[in-house]
Amino acid sequence: MALSAYIVAKSLHITLVTATFLSFTARGVWMLYDSPLLSRRWVRVLPHAIDAVVLVSGLYLAVAFYEFPLTYHPWIIAKLIGLLAYVVLGTIALKRGRTKRVRVAAFVGSLLLFGCIVFVAITKMP
Repeated sequence: MALSAYIVAKSLHITLVTATFLSFTARGVWMLYDSPLLSRRWVRVLPHAIDAVVLVSGLYLAVAFYEFPLTYHPWIIAKLIGLLAYVVLGTIALKRGRTKRVRVAAFVGSLLLFGCIVFVAITKMP
């Protein structure tokens, strides 16, 4: 892969990861305050579009930069497992949690998991 393509893909990935974090945090705060903003169409659609591009760009980087990413790079597996757990907790926090207490706990847990995922991405240590 050309270095410039890698730089563009990585920059896009990091920018959209930041957008995902800000979007999730805003929706979590809105959930805490029972804001009607959560029911807006763009709030329900845009984060999923951003997350899809984050996932595609991450997979592109993993496959293009690391020939066999799941074989030789356990930190990528750690990021994927963390991502799955983040999605589950995020869903509980924003939709599926039956009580506000459960939603708040899932929200805090998902933010902590997000930090772990970023830590693994920066350090390359699972």
